[in-house]
Amino acid sequence: MREAFHVELDRLADKLAGMSGTVATAMELATKSLLETDLQLAEQVISDDEYVDDTRAQCEEQAYALLALQAPVATELRTVLAVIHAAESLERMGDLALHVARTARRRHPEPVLPPEVTPYFAEMSKVAVRLARQTEDVIKTKDVDAARALESADDEVDDIHRHLFTVIMDKDWPHGVAAAVDTTLLGRFYERFADHAVSVANRMIFVVTGKMPGYGSDEDI
Repeated sequence: MREAFHVELDRLADKLAGMSGTVATAMELATKSLLETDLQLAEQVISDDEYVDDTRAQCEEQAYALLALQAPVATELRTVLAVIHAAESLERMGDLALHVARTARRRHPEPVLPPEVTPYFAEMSKVAVRLARQTEDVIKTKDVDAARALESADDEVDDIHRHLFTVIMDKDWPHGVAAAVDTTLLGRFYERFADHAVSVANRMIFVVTGKMPGYGSDEDI
């Protein structure tokens, strides 16, 4: 029975890793659609989001079934709880890529972003996608050091996100309110995407150590 249980846990981990790879690709394509006004790519990201939603539902259903039927303890219990929380974060990452694609579609054929800020979004996307790919590896390997290393990359996205505010608040900003709002919202999407990637990695640390990074013993299970 326990061997079969662990097989199910491994399958759940594989699904989570697959979700992380999928949302990384989604954000990569969504950014390309945004920066190159590519409507076809935007439509692809929008239609593919259903897969992420379905996979999250499957992960949760299987995780709750394991809780109900297998009475997991210690590391097993932490793994099941981590699956539930990580699947939610990964779905949200997919939704954030979806928001980027929908913004590109809504403004098509006009570009969404002024040329002054497009390099910042290209760089934020590069880092955010890398974070999601690294998260995929962390889910597979349960490498605590690799999971902790994601924090520094997340800081890169945060720094760019903060700098965007100085750009759009400059008194010489020539592009009006609508462009400033789009820039602000899009920057937030990338910042939250990176945050969720770190959250998933932190759940893997929790599986291995019994502690969520930044929390005390009251988080131990």
